[in-house]
Amino acid sequence: MIEVKNLTKSFEDKTVLNDISATFEQGKTNLIIGASGSGKSVMLKNIVGLFKPDSGEILYNGRDFINANRDLKTEIRREIGMLFQGGALFDSMNVEQNVKFPLDVLTTMPEDEKLDRVNTVLKRVKLENTNKRMPSEISGGMQKRVGIARAIVNSSKYLFCDEPNSGLDPQTSIKIDQLLAEITDEYQITTVVVTHDMNSVMEIGEYIVFIGNTKKLWEGNSDDIMHSGVQELDDFVFANKMMRKFRSLS
Repeated sequence: MIEVKNLTKSFEDKTVLNDISATFEQGKTNLIIGASGSGKSVMLKNIVGLFKPDSGEILYNGRDFINANRDLKTEIRREIGMLFQGGALFDSMNVEQNVKFPLDVLTTMPEDEKLDRVNTVLKRVKLENTNKRMPSEISGGMQKRVGIARAIVNSSKYLFCDEPNSGLDPQTSIKIDQLLAEITDEYQITTVVVTHDMNSVMEIGEYIVFIGNTKKLWEGNSDDIMHSGVQELDDFVFANKMMRKFRSLS
């Protein structure tokens, strides 16, 4: 579980996040949604330590991440897996090397154990026998699955995904959503996904935080979102529907 309490973040004189609280539970797909520029990616970067909040608390299973000493921060960071927008694979490394990278950097695991673990997670994301292929030789959807494999190869307790469906066609997006949901439940990971994709929201949104105008304007699940009573959220949902309709006609 990750608890965010009264998180505030500004850049110079511009407040991006103002007193936001949320609880992301273990074994659930937790989503942060909002319009472009709403601060959802800034919130994610604060949670994982890429930005330091102006005020507030971030607790990983009760452990204070912001004020942690170096050893505790290192311990928590080793428990975090990241799926970056676009996959962010190393072009000069093959699939096996990309997935093994966190084990090389963060562990002293013997090489044969590393390879066993790499093959296990590649099988889990249905990419067996792709070890020696280069990122340029596989599709965008496969690259995202390699990214997921890399994010969980170190037995991560927390999985963060920044726009995991960016650049993917609708069918591939659905498969990525399903895979994230399956892995979250199977491994009981605390998964936090930043997205603007309403298909993802409706398919895997077990807990959803909607951010707008620097604040948390709504929280709930996919069953409740169509009846939120929040105008900004209704506008966001409507805009997404119109965008999907436009794309289907183009």
